[in-house]
Amino acid sequence: MEKLVYLLWKPDDTADNVWHQQLTQTLIPALRIAGAHRFRLNLADAGVAGADSMRMACQSPLPDALLSFWMNSSHERHPAEKALSAQAKQIAGYSVCESEPLPDALHSAPEGERCYGMNHIVFLQKPPRLSREEWLDIWLESHTAIAIDTQQNFGYRQNIVVRSLTKHAPAYDAIVEENFPPEAIGNQDAFYRYGNPEQLANNQKRMFQSCVRFIDFDKMGRLPTSEYNFK
Repeated sequence: MEKLVYLLWKPDDTADNVWHQQLTQTLIPALRIAGAHRFRLNLADAGVAGADSMRMACQSPLPDALLSFWMNSSHERHPAEKALSAQAKQIAGYSVCESEPLPDALHSAPEGERCYGMNHIVFLQKPPRLSREEWLDIWLESHTAIAIDTQQNFGYRQNIVVRSLTKHAPAYDAIVEENFPPEAIGNQDAFYRYGNPEQLANNQKRMFQSCVRFIDFDKMGRLPTSEYNFK
């Protein structure tokens, strides 16, 4: 079983609500026919409009949606990519290895309905100063615990890019998904666990000091999204 992640750019002449309907009512049924299942749709929609200041584009423009799903093999993806291309101006696909150090065990939503809070997507590129082994060791073996300890995230998925599946896909080495509560939409402080200003400052400092070890911020992208799940 293989997890595939596709970045989607909305057609210029399509309204946001119409595109949402096309993705959920037309695209996902077509992908099921193509052999895909277990869908997570991350959509930059009105539910996270207050978080526009958090957007960061290392490779412009940012996608308008991210759709992940599972297939027996990426070798069988071509009918799925045809269905994706029919609903998007542009697509970029990746085969990824998923790790989920913090599963969301606190919140659930009916299939196809908006999930609680915000799913904060981060696009990472490995800094040239680090080997791939060094980069993964810092991120997975050290930073992960710090990110969970210092932030109010209640879901955390790490998607390590195995290979790009489409031509001209942005050169990302990982795609991170983190779930945050509604108060974090447009509020950087609400990302962090804190009971007082001193604890907030300490958690922000710990997180920043950990991130600079393996992230070049000018090569990092951020996309606040609403999350919708489908079987």
